[in-house]
Amino acid sequence: PPPLLEPLFPPQPGASPGFAERVRQHKVRLEWVRAEPAGLRGAVRVLNLAYEKVVSVRYTLNGWASCAEAAATYQPPGPADGITDRFAFLLPLGAAAAETTLEFAVRYRVAGAEYWDNNEGKNYRLRGRQRVPSAAGPPQDPDSSAWIHFI
Repeated sequence: PPPLLEPLFPPQPGASPGFAERVRQHKVRLEWVRAEPAGLRGAVRVLNLAYEKVVSVRYTLNGWASCAEAAATYQPPGPADGITDRFAFLLPLGAAAAETTLEFAVRYRVAGAEYWDNNEGKNYRLRGRQRVPSAAGPPQDPDSSAWIHFI
């Protein structure tokens, strides 16, 4: 089974009060993440400063001894606020994420500038654990929960 990734931060920052103001102030903010069998899926909200923009997620599984970067893709239609855009990403992790810590930060490049969301300098961190396969017991009789009949 795929590893279990436990966020060490609130996994839905976009649902917290003041999120829109934080996007306006910092230009880029993680909106949400969700662990899936294919990896870590998430969304980022950026302030729409120019038409051309690049959003990516830089991540590591070994404390930044090495890292990889995954591009985020624009998600139409944009949020109803009219001043931000949403980008989605998928970090393909596989079994490598078990028994380790995933760290990542979001990069937003626009109009010759670069903005980062690194969780206020702490990076976004998720602890990986191997899922414990369910114990295979004796086969259950499909009628085991039925009434007992006495003759």
